[in-house]
Amino acid sequence: MELIEEELDELYYLKKEKLGDFFRSLSKSHELYAPFRADGRKIPCDFNFVLPIEDYLFKRWLPEDKKNDVDFNEYRSVEPLRSFFTSPKENLRPEATDRKIAIFGAKNCDLFSLKIQDFVFLEGEFSDPLYEARRKNTLILSGDCMSFKEGCFCLALDITPFPTEGFDINFSLLDDGFLVELGNEKAMELIEDSNFFVSATSAQISMREQKRNAVSERIKEHLSFHKIPAKELLQEIVKNGYDSSVWQEEAIRCVECGGCNLSCDTCHCFLLSEDRFGNANEKVRLWDACLYANFARVAGGANPLKYRFQRLRNRYLKKFDFFPDNLKLNACCGCGRCIDVCPAKIDIRKILRRLNELR
Repeated sequence: MELIEEELDELYYLKKEKLGDFFRSLSKSHELYAPFRADGRKIPCDFNFVLPIEDYLFKRWLPEDKKNDVDFNEYRSVEPLRSFFTSPKENLRPEATDRKIAIFGAKNCDLFSLKIQDFVFLEGEFSDPLYEARRKNTLILSGDCMSFKEGCFCLALDITPFPTEGFDINFSLLDDGFLVELGNEKAMELIEDSNFFVSATSAQISMREQKRNAVSERIKEHLSFHKIPAKELLQEIVKNGYDSSVWQEEAIRCVECGGCNLSCDTCHCFLLSEDRFGNANEKVRLWDACLYANFARVAGGANPLKYRFQRLRNRYLKKFDFFPDNLKLNACCGCGRCIDVCPAKIDIRKILRRLNELR
């Protein structure tokens, strides 16, 4: 089926009450995952902003569930999007999967993070067949952010709170429905098979822009107090701060739980091991964390990152030095999950600010 580019540029409208019907239709061909509300943890704000504390968790959406009402998540979920493409623990069996899934509610920080994950797992000398198959068989139904959590700082990295690329279908919440944007021909074919979507009006398109601008302005106001350095300066700041006392001062509170790594959307390090299954050993891949004490330990016991402050510094050098050199991108999407999860209240924004002030 040939499509001209103008068709993909057309915007559509979906009434709120039709979302469930669209989900039911989609669930016939895909395992559908959607965000559900959950109790959140309040993260103190140094600048007295009062922001939402509720969280969203991805769960399987099933048509037969009585409690299958899905909220349009106002901001990113608790889980990083990468958890759909690499599991915290998985057997590395050679066979590829043809399992098709759809993810509703991914945000732009999540979509940006896939540039990092794709670089690691697809664009090297070898590609990961499991990751490749999952990416190919996943339909991403993204959505604009309508609000943000205390830890969110996407705009400081020039990542907007609304997607402009990297999605199959994007949903922008309006007052009584969704403005729907298609990202590729696959999405066009999907909605052509349904009668739930109609062409959007100029008033609906204008409303989307107003809502996007309003959220962006609120985030800018919040970030103005945090004084996060401009993204163009981050590589220089982190490299020049290699011997800064900031690393030791911040790392002294670290309990080495690895939460910052495991909740991060751009982290990707893993450990290979073998587990016994029946009469055979199988390769197992585990998510690893650079804050773990044994992260860099090699045969014979040598450990070039023996101290916590070295491992904390290594985390920032990887994000703000290695990836800018190799991909021209910072390996941070500003989702703030690491801020939410850290029991020691180590804040990536504060570290970057302190490094900048002390240089």
